[in-house]
Amino acid sequence: MLKVSNLDVYYGAIHAIKDVSLEVPDGEIVTLIGSNGAGKSTTLHTISGLIKPKNGSIVFEDTDITGMAAHKIVGMGLCQVPEGRHVFANMTVMENLELGAYLRSDKAGIAEDMDKIFQKFPRLLERKTQVAGTLSGGEQQMLAMGRALMSRPRLLLLDEPSMGLAPLLVKEIFNIIKEINESGTTVLLVEQNANMALSIADKAYVLETGRIALAGTAQELASSEAVRKAYLGG
Repeated sequence: MLKVSNLDVYYGAIHAIKDVSLEVPDGEIVTLIGSNGAGKSTTLHTISGLIKPKNGSIVFEDTDITGMAAHKIVGMGLCQVPEGRHVFANMTVMENLELGAYLRSDKAGIAEDMDKIFQKFPRLLERKTQVAGTLSGGEQQMLAMGRALMSRPRLLLLDEPSMGLAPLLVKEIFNIIKEINESGTTVLLVEQNANMALSIADKAYVLETGRIALAGTAQELASSEAVRKAYLGG
């Protein structure tokens, strides 16, 4: 579904992403793990059109989207849930969700998807008239995911969904990611909680200082001694 080839990204003179290649097969959960500053978020931002690469190509469902405007990429069915959630704090839960569907005009489909979001995230239904800035961190993460799902993505990019959340909520968010995937959405997940990420992923890549250091099935990486020592606390 997604093929990233030989990606190079610079911030001024800093070479942030070095010759990164990765693939996300249709229907799978692929995770990108690595320490802080390894280039995980930069990789996602480049895929979703927020950063232009210096070299390399990004092909989504046989269309080259390298350097394409971010809103056009969303319209093609690829949507990102940003790190730090970035909900519209002064707008209600309902208004945030409606904004997720801003490229759509199928009113019946939008209403149907809204119902699905409220089934998936009952807490958002309870708080649908509440201003998003007053929600807890976990609720804001659910809202950010719900808002992205309102665009009906075929590929969902998730950037650090567990960041700053209590362990119980982390478990809940990861269960929801699995459900989203099982209902037909392919997922590319960037996550510092390597244990949780590898437990739900099909395939995994380890990013170190802007390069892919290791790649394999999630199971292979979870049982690799190097990965265990560096990322899994043992």
